[in-house]
Amino acid sequence: MTPLSAYLLLSAMLFAIGLAGALTRRNAILVLIGIELMLNAANLNFIAFWRFGEHPEALTGILFVIFSIGVAAAEAAVGLALIIAIYRHYKTTNLDQVDSMKG
Repeated sequence: MTPLSAYLLLSAMLFAIGLAGALTRRNAILVLIGIELMLNAANLNFIAFWRFGEHPEALTGILFVIFSIGVAAAEAAVGLALIIAIYRHYKTTNLDQVDSMKG
């Protein structure tokens, strides 16, 4: 059986990679990918703590993960819609070139 610390280490690495990707990339789509990696790291924590908790039969960890996946799907849909609108207006997905919100 794999110990809890292995899951937490994997989750921390996923979160660090996602954070680095979200903070250092200039492309808006790659920033969204970094945010999705961070959400998946949080989901892995939910599942690991649920599995190694006192009452794994309660299914609370799985419910949190299902809710989080739903929020991530909505975030991805809204984020991609915003990126498409920005691309149509500015003809770029580079976040440094998008400096104003006026239409």
